[in-house]
Amino acid sequence: MPHRLLDLFDKNKDWAADTEAREPGFFTQLLKQQAPQYLWIGCADSRVPANEIVGLLPGELFVHRNVANVVVHSDLNALSVVQFAIDMLKVQHIIVVGHYGCSGVKAAMLNVRIGLADNWLRHVQDVRNKHREWLNTIENEDTRLSALCELNVLEQSLNVCETTVVQDAWKRDQKVVVHGWIYGLHNGLLEDLSMTVLNSDDVLVAYDKSLAAVKARYAHVGTTPTAP
Repeated sequence: MPHRLLDLFDKNKDWAADTEAREPGFFTQLLKQQAPQYLWIGCADSRVPANEIVGLLPGELFVHRNVANVVVHSDLNALSVVQFAIDMLKVQHIIVVGHYGCSGVKAAMLNVRIGLADNWLRHVQDVRNKHREWLNTIENEDTRLSALCELNVLEQSLNVCETTVVQDAWKRDQKVVVHGWIYGLHNGLLEDLSMTVLNSDDVLVAYDKSLAAVKARYAHVGTTPTAP
């Protein structure tokens, strides 16, 4: 086995030993149940480690990640995760988390061909095209990318709300709240984009509110908003 891979096994042993030392019996208790309150749907970017960002231990956060944190109604992988989280784990919060400087969103924005993933990123291009007129008013490319990263979070959060799994949960009055957040690589902080949906009646109201907030943040075209 390559030396670099052996290093990973060594690091794993250190981590397991440190964890058990800090909290004796941790792994024994972890074996007994998985009861997270949160489902994190985020980007696969290695710089965005879900558990670490929110300071939660294994077993406290159910996680699904893919390139550019996309939720597609035909993606049985994502839909299966959402259904398992809601029906089996009874999570109460589904959090869609994008991040500034996302390379997948940038490729979609600039029509950069990267291979098979082009087909996946087509969904982000749909977001770009939906908001093209407004995005084109932002001359600075980095600022436009930040705006599209935020818009992508809103649209994917909307997609989560429109899945049959979430809609069915709301119909039976199961508590499921959908959130749209974004993460700053430059400072390690999360930002709430005000896309918070508690039930079917809230979906479009929350979406319109969060979209208006995004556009207000970029009202001064050519300047960088609070979060880059």
